[in-house]
Amino acid sequence: MKTLINKKSLAEEVASKLQEQISEGYYKINEKLPIETELMKSFGVGRSSIREAMKLLSNSGLLKIKQGLGTFVQEINSTREPMNDKLMRAKVQDIDEVRQLLELKIAEKAALNRTKDDIMAMKQHLANRLKAANDGLLEECIEADVQFHIAIAQASKNEILADLYKSVAIHLKKGFLELYPDTQIFKNTYTIHEQLLENIIAKDAKKAWNTVAKIIGHIN
Repeated sequence: MKTLINKKSLAEEVASKLQEQISEGYYKINEKLPIETELMKSFGVGRSSIREAMKLLSNSGLLKIKQGLGTFVQEINSTREPMNDKLMRAKVQDIDEVRQLLELKIAEKAALNRTKDDIMAMKQHLANRLKAANDGLLEECIEADVQFHIAIAQASKNEILADLYKSVAIHLKKGFLELYPDTQIFKNTYTIHEQLLENIIAKDAKKAWNTVAKIIGHIN
């Protein structure tokens, strides 16, 4: 299985790709991973990057290194797995469900606590979203959409909610790129996102909650 990666942080990139492969069932629980030289060839990186990636995944509990035997996939103990690692291997649908639940409370809190600076940030990201959608720039449109909702999360003034949302949103970008073939869905939903912004500006927490519920399809 040939896997090409961008040389950004090699060990982390390799670890991320291996997590995806394990999550997708390419490598199964208790299965032994290929030897270092095969992994080096597969990922196109050096021995040190492979070893560091193995160390990262071993520390997270996803792999178990057995001296003299090799490296094996193990069933992870979810209670000690770092949240970011859990998100990295989670299904897009599961992450999206978490995002939807967070957005309901975040919108409600943002309507109560937003500042003028928050409003300016939300307006700018929403304008960027519309422009990218009209220009057919999918990646830019998704980025603007994510930043719009992150701005709402920050406007909630609840740091835990905002940090949770940012962590979830980062992992959704790739899924959105795979899910949406073009920017049409973002054009179609611009008006209701604009309505959400207006609810937040008006400090109407109930309407903000209801508008998010419409956006994510919980109510008609």
